[in-house]
Amino acid sequence: MTATTGALLLAAGGLTDVNLGLTIWTVILFALFSAILYKLGWKPILAMVEEREKRIVEAVESASKAQDEAQALLVQQKEILREAGQQRESMMKQAFADAEQVRANLMAQAKAEAERLVEKARDQIGREKDLAVRELRAQVADLAMDAASRIVKSSLTPDAQRQLVNEFLESLPKQ
Repeated sequence: MTATTGALLLAAGGLTDVNLGLTIWTVILFALFSAILYKLGWKPILAMVEEREKRIVEAVESASKAQDEAQALLVQQKEILREAGQQRESMMKQAFADAEQVRANLMAQAKAEAERLVEKARDQIGREKDLAVRELRAQVADLAMDAASRIVKSSLTPDAQRQLVNEFLESLPKQ
């Protein structure tokens, strides 16, 4: 630094020199600016911040409420699915039981029908057997009469021949 530069700094005032008038005006302007800012700007800014905070709190509460509702709906949906599964199982069991009952009924009907057919066949066989036995007896009686008449034609009377044939028929087995 030269002597001229140093003298200029001293003449113009230094960085550390305090000017009382300038300081008072600076403090007054700062206070005035602060008061105007407080009246006109600070209250609206605080109101906007409080309003924003209120909306954020409401949004958080709404989101929390929506989450609770979603959890409740999820639990309800799981319960509905569980009940639907139980109903499906119940319906399947009932269907299987009904099918088993139908099968059992059909088996019983088929067995009854088969027994009825067997009994009908036995009755038919019995009737045909009785008819055959009667025809056989008639033929045997005719043969016996014929044989007896040839053998005893000369010695027996017709009444004695009939008695002989009847005794023969009585000696034959009944079935």
